[in-house]
Amino acid sequence: MISVEISKPARADAIASLQRYFAENMAEPLGDLPAGLLLNFFLEEVGPVIYNQAIRDAQRGCSNELPILMANSMLTHFSIGPRSTQSARLAAKKSSWADSLTPRLSPAPRHL
Repeated sequence: MISVEISKPARADAIASLQRYFAENMAEPLGDLPAGLLLNFFLEEVGPVIYNQAIRDAQRGCSNELPILMANSMLTHFSIGPRSTQSARLAAKKSSWADSLTPRLSPAPRHL
């Protein structure tokens, strides 16, 4: 069976936590070696159950968020390049607005 591996600092904290629990709740204190062996047992026997549940929870959370992530990943990649429909419409609006401010000159009258 595969056991869950933890870092040395996390292992030291877990052993201290087990010793504290035994000191507060059991008739006899727990030494370093027995605490380390008990921790090994939990990591080998219970660790995979907790790990598998955490993976299932993460998969469920990801499957809920995946559509949002996919939608957000479909954004425009480049800001310079062919004009999009929206930017073309904005340019047309600006152009027509600017044209309305420019005085229109009527053609000069023709004299025959």
